[in-house]
Amino acid sequence: MHSRHSSLFAGSERGGRTWAILTSLLNTCRLNDVDPLTWLTDVLARIVSGRTKSHQLHELLAWNWKAARMPQSLQEAA
Repeated sequence: MHSRHSSLFAGSERGGRTWAILTSLLNTCRLNDVDPLTWLTDVLARIVSGRTKSHQLHELLAWNWKAARMPQSLQEAA
């Protein structure tokens, strides 16, 4: 409920859309046991630097990003 209440103060329709996108990304991280700040920092750095090309963006989804960072032994156990 807190999130919805806070979104009322987005300021504009565009602000509301931005709020919805950000909230969706953060909740996706939480649902996948990914630290949102670590994920967002890495994803933005990869996009800005060009290390991740446009055809590789699916690799930056929270669940794929997490899987790529798990040690191989943990992946096999899961």
